[in-house]
Order: sequence, then C-alpha cells, then structure tokens
Amino acid sequence: MTTSPLPLPDRLSTDPQSKHYVAAVFEHDIGIRFNGKERQDVEEYCISERWIKVAAGKTRDRKGKPLMITLKGAVEVYYRDAAPDAAAD
Repeated sequence: MTTSPLPLPDRLSTDPQSKHYVAAVFEHDIGIRFNGKERQDVEEYCISERWIKVAAGKTRDRKGKPLMITLKGAVEVYYRDAAPDAAAD
C-alpha cells in the first residue's frame, strides 16, 4: 500500500542539499510539463515564478555539481500515478 502523496510544493529541487528539497514528495513519480512538453531532465522548478533549471550538458562547476541553466515559461507539475488514464475510453 502506498501513502497518499503530499501536495506538490511551489518550488522543488532534486538536490538533497537544497532547502527546497522535500524527500517525501520523491516517494511518488513526478511529471513536469514545460511549455506543453514533458521534461525528464528538470533539476529544480518554481511554478509561481514560471521557471525550471536543467543541467547545461556535461559541464561541472569546481565542486563537481552540474552547471544549471534557467528556462522561463509555463510550468505544470503533477503526480504521474495520480494522472487520469488516457486509454480508459
């Protein structure tokens, strides 16, 4: 049995060292749609400010973390397991 998912936060990061990291949210599969397209490479997002951060290729900073670029646009976040089934017709 899985627990009921927490409401998705306005801002979330996949980096455990970030103050915007919420471990309980990652117990479920999260989907992120950016400007109408499904994205799998999002490291951090903010719905209210309308941006996502993605890694800039394989480039790393001096601490070994990937360099991030910020993309601005419409951000939609949802739990994949809670999404309605499109094939239910």
